Amino acid sequence: MSEEARLREEMAFLAKSLYDRGLTHGSTGNISARLSDGSLLVTPTGSSLGMLDPARISRLDADFNHVDGDRPTKEVPLHSAFYETRQAQTGAVVHLHSTHSVALSVLPETDPDNVLPPITPYSLMQLGKVKLLPYFMPGDAAMGEAVKGLAGKHSAVLLANHGPVVAAKNLKAAVFAMEELEATARLVLLTRGMNAKLLSEGDVAELTTRYPPG
Repeated sequence: MSEEARLREEMAFLAKSLYDRGLTHGSTGNISARLSDGSLLVTPTGSSLGMLDPARISRLDADFNHVDGDRPTKEVPLHSAFYETRQAQTGAVVHLHSTHSVALSVLPETDPDNVLPPITPYSLMQLGKVKLLPYFMPGDAAMGEAVKGLAGKHSAVLLANHGPVVAAKNLKAAVFAMEELEATARLVLLTRGMNAKLLSEGDVAELTTRYPPG
């Protein structure tokens, strides 16, 4: 099996896993992954992550032009911003509309510079600081420009009233990091107002030194 065929199968399998466990719904969310020649596989526009046909997944060239497969997601500018600003670290990007992350994005007390308090070590290890970006209309290229404005300093962002976006070295790592973001958002909401004991500044410093994210 070729590299491309394997990646198509992996993308469909992991996308269905996300869908089956309720991390995405309907035709929401989109995924991209890079091949060794620099070209990309991208989920098609209007497709359900629970019902992807590997053969119809869109393929883009290294300059993000549509080459074959179905028409790609309208969020290509959002994905391309991570590949352009985090070239060495990014082999895949996952964007979902997961419930708890979206809920966290609309609360006024959420810190826009670090949306996830240090409630467990794993979000720090896999995500680092997650930046909250303002609301943009879906498909607006300004989302990509906002990510570019972060100059590659964040592997994950949360789009207000929309959902999280995570970049990682490969598709499996991006999916796992996205799952960690959503699980942590849920923990934050479950413990809000309970005076939860968070990791100390010393704990955070030790973790980020030993396990630098991204």
